[in-house]
Parts: sequence; structure tokens; C-alpha cells
Amino acid sequence: MSDLIREVFQRVRPEEIAPVVGDGNTPAPQMGFFTDTTLCIGCKACEVACKQWNQLPSDGFSFSGNSYDNTGHLSETTWRHVAFVEQMDGDRTRETSRWLMMSDVCKHCEEAPCQEACPTGSIIYNEFGNVYVQPDICNGCGYCVVACPFGVLGRSDEDGHVHKCTLCYDRQKGDMTPACAKACPTDSIQFGPIEELREKAKKRLEDLRSRGESAAYLYGDQPTREYSSLNAFFLLTDHPGVYNLPEAPKKPTTGMKGRYLFSLAAGVALTALAALFFGQEAGA
Repeated sequence: MSDLIREVFQRVRPEEIAPVVGDGNTPAPQMGFFTDTTLCIGCKACEVACKQWNQLPSDGFSFSGNSYDNTGHLSETTWRHVAFVEQMDGDRTRETSRWLMMSDVCKHCEEAPCQEACPTGSIIYNEFGNVYVQPDICNGCGYCVVACPFGVLGRSDEDGHVHKCTLCYDRQKGDMTPACAKACPTDSIQFGPIEELREKAKKRLEDLRSRGESAAYLYGDQPTREYSSLNAFFLLTDHPGVYNLPEAPKKPTTGMKGRYLFSLAAGVALTALAALFFGQEAGA
């Protein structure tokens, strides 16, 4: 059975389909993004590069009134979104005012709810461990859209299919850096093997804290009790909600076993009550 069929119908995990390199026994590393928001200057070079390389349409030139943000959020045509968060006091002084900027993207979750929710096998893990949507298999049901706790996926009105960041799958196959990371002038967006990125992130966090940035922390680099680690994780300096990220993302399937058991118990109880009721009626 071909790798593609195995991926689609068995829904294997990325570590199970990782290609081998070198001596033929060493799995290729999973690739991902580390986004350091303390280095983001809000230039939107990543947004532009993403749209140019993937030939995505513009989102218009309307003024949202939300700082310099004219895209608002990730969507089927915006796979990179730079958020501008203005935190200003009444006097707008330098000492107490600041701008927080973050380039948001698909998180390429280790255990992606969108992949689990897809009924057609359109969403797979490719050989780089990235969550990839095959548009020719997508039936546009939208289950993945509501399953994602980060609001990443969007369904196009043009073709009815779901679209999102591919982590520049075509560029990776050509041994090229994804367009957004290549265009970033400050290295806020870093691309590479995910384990190497996690080590870089830890060192960067230690450096920031040693310089007095006690609020800095990593978001998504490690799994939580209710959610897997992210292969596109972030270094933040404020509450996740400030960056439009969930504080504690949850999988829609969390607790499903308990709900099924409750439904089964309720069904059995109702059946018993119905049998008792109709038994009494028949006896009367």
C-alpha cells in the first residue's frame, strides 16, 4: 500500500511516516517554526511573502481601526497574520506604554484536532511532520474549522475547500526555507528541526530573563494535560489572550468517552423506565 493511502486511511502520526535519511535508519526531523515576539517589528514582510509565494489574494485595503492591522485574523486567504497590540497609558509615556507584535500562523499541532475531525482524510501529516490539507480530497464540510481551538482554518467561498498554512511544503521539498521565515528581517520567525528550535527558544528565554524580562515565557513548546505540543510555538511577554491565543487550548474530543458513557447510561435508564411503564399499562 502506498504511503499516501496509508496516511489517508490509517491516519498515522507524523513520527510513523517520517522519511529516513543518511544510513536509511535515521528518521528525518520534524520541522516547524519558533516565533520570538520580542523581535517582531510589525513590518508584515512575512504576510506579504506568504501571499506572494502562495499566490493568495489580498484582503483589501480597508482600515480596520485596530492599530495597523488590516487583516484581523488568520483565514483561508491569510496564512500569516501580524497582530498589533497597543498598550498605552493615559499619558502615552514611553515608560508605561508599549506595542506587542506577533506573527501568527497555523500551529501544526503534534496531535491536531482538525486532522482527527476530517472525515475524508484530506488533512494528513506530511513527511516533515506538518499538518497538511489536500484540497483535492477536501469536501468542504467544515468540521476541521470548528475543531481547531486557534481559529486557523477557513473555508473558501471560491472553491468550497478549506485552506491554511502549508509550512511551504513545496519549498521544503526543494530544501528551501519557508517564505515567511526567509523574509523576516529580524529573525523573529525561525524555521528548522523542532527539537533544535526548542533548544534555541530555551536559551533565548534564559537570556531575556537574565536581562530583567521576567514576564517572558514559551507558549506551546511543551504538551499540557489537555493538549499536545505545537510545532509552531511562541515566545510571549503577556497573557496568551492578549495575542488572541487560548490560555489552555482543548481538543473537542476531550471527555468524549465520558459523554458517550453518560449517553449510554441515560439510554439504558430511559429504556428501563419505558419498559416498566408499558409493562404496568399492559398489566392494567
